[in-house]
Order: sequence, then C-alpha cells, then structure tokens
Amino acid sequence: MSGTVKTTVEIQWATDSPDAPDDPQLTRWAQHAARLAGNARGEITLRIVSADEIRELNRDYRGKDKPTNVLSFPFEMPEGLPADAMEPLLGDIIICDSVVRQEANEQHKTLQAHWAHMVTHGVLHLLGYDHIDDDDATVMEALEIRALAEQGFADPYAGTTDNTTEQAP
Repeated sequence: MSGTVKTTVEIQWATDSPDAPDDPQLTRWAQHAARLAGNARGEITLRIVSADEIRELNRDYRGKDKPTNVLSFPFEMPEGLPADAMEPLLGDIIICDSVVRQEANEQHKTLQAHWAHMVTHGVLHLLGYDHIDDDDATVMEALEIRALAEQGFADPYAGTTDNTTEQAP
C-alpha cells in the first residue's frame, strides 16, 4: 500500500437490508470517523445483522436480553504475541438494520443520517471513546457531531436525550 494507508473496512451482510447504505458509503463513514479520531489505521469488520443476532450478542456480552442498534468489539492483541506479528486490527462493529430503521423513524431522522451516526459511533468505540460518564460523553459526542457535520449531516443529538448505543466489554 502507499504512504497514505487507510483504515480498511470489511462489510458482512448477515441479513437482507434493501434500504441500508451500500458498502462504499459504509466504508467512507467508517474511514472518516477513524481519520477524525487520530487518523487510526487498521482493519474494521462491519457486520449488518438481524434483531435476533444482535439480541444474542447483547445478552451474551452485556447481560441485556434485548436488541440494540450498535455494538463495538475492540480488538485485543493476544498476550505474548508481538505487536508487529499481524496487520493492525481495530475490531468489529455490529449494526442491527431493523433497529436503526425503527430509531430513525421514531427520532424523525433520515435513514442515511442515522446509519452514518451508528457507523461513526461504533468506530469511536473501537478507538477507545465512551459515554459512560458525562465528561467522556461530551468528548465523544463532540467528535460524532463534527464527523457528521463534515459529511453534511445534522447534529444527531439535537432534540434527543437518550443515547442507547453501546460498547461491548
């Protein structure tokens, strides 16, 4: 690769999502978020799933037996493996198409805007950002707002008070 190595994104479709953004658009949103958050480089797997699959993951990894919109699983290098033993992996992002559609409708957002937000939010979680306490949430939300604004989307938090996206442990 050239000197301008980007974050690569592998997209897996585990459900039919006819109104979801296409692979190039999902990739652009993920790469934009990675650049904004310190020019992170590495591989991200983005998996689009059904409500049943994300519910199972949410139950198994977070103890919450319900579907959610997005889960992030940051990659952890196995103990004892040299850092340069493999290509850099950032982790996996799991997004539930039906939950994203439902939330976009309930929150009166365009589907594209909500997808862009979920991808951006998931990438930031992979890179260590969180929203557990108010200070961390302020930093993460500011990055999300900026990333989305740079791509022509409105503030995803304008008029909302509930942030339900989550990071898996």
